[in-house]
Amino acid sequence: MTKSELIAALAASHPQLVANDADIAAKTIIDAMIQSLADGHRIEIRGFGSFALSQRAPRIGRNPKTGEKVMVPGKVVPHFKASKALRESVDGLKDQ
Repeated sequence: MTKSELIAALAASHPQLVANDADIAAKTIIDAMIQSLADGHRIEIRGFGSFALSQRAPRIGRNPKTGEKVMVPGKVVPHFKASKALRESVDGLKDQ
């Protein structure tokens, strides 16, 4: 599902919302989540999952073309962990 599909679904399921209002609501939620992660906070959405930051250590990699060793710097990356309810509902759909 893309962001535009999410906005269309939100507008369709709530007829009182104009498509523009659904667009603003979705963008506001996504921007708030991005800002929260950028500030180093964890996000937990009950029944869906949680977003946290993972630290990747610096390492030595190789240039695949030349085989030369290259220093890859450490970085912080977002990590999503699905909730038990989400995992079980997706697993249940697989069996159908």
